[in-house]
Amino acid sequence: MVLVEMLLPLKDNSGTPFATQLYRELQEELAERFGGVTAYMRSPANGLWNDGVGGSRHDDVVLFEIMAETLEAPYWQTLKGKLADDFRQNDIVIRVTEITRL
Repeated sequence: MVLVEMLLPLKDNSGTPFATQLYRELQEELAERFGGVTAYMRSPANGLWNDGVGGSRHDDVVLFEIMAETLEAPYWQTLKGKLADDFRQNDIVIRVTEITRL
């Protein structure tokens, strides 16, 4: 099995919050495709990273977790591009860890 984790921003680069509907639609799609999804929406994580030009950037993110039998890399690559467009980001972090479900 694999655990897929996605970090999604709460606001765009100008500070405008994204519509709740974006997250709800994604959650429904993932639940239908993989049988379930956990979204940590109430306590956003705080991200900080080097912006590459001598400064740093901050972002509040929510975490979506999905357990799947196998990694469907083409699906996740396509979704990653769609999410980058939907959330107006240069990149969306999607990470995968092999797990054993007990």
